[in-house]
Amino acid sequence: MASATDDPEGDGPDGVEFVREDNGTLTARDLETGLARGADSRAAALAQLAEVLELHEGGGEDIENPDEFLREELDIDPDERDDDDPLPEFLR
Repeated sequence: MASATDDPEGDGPDGVEFVREDNGTLTARDLETGLARGADSRAAALAQLAEVLELHEGGGEDIENPDEFLREELDIDPDERDDDDPLPEFLR
């Protein structure tokens, strides 16, 4: 399934494409940026894609304390991380 608008300016694809994955989840992919998110429903995949697009466009807030973020938001103990492992890109 795909939903796209006309492209009168000829500047490339616009809209969102939905793909049903083999495991039953749905992936929503933004045709302009190529960014995608998957979830159990179209609404959830689209909501997650909207969040990714906002972050991609510079939205969101900086993470002031990465260790606190890992503990509270992701339930990861930063003290158990191997110091040789780099931080995920979103925490750099």
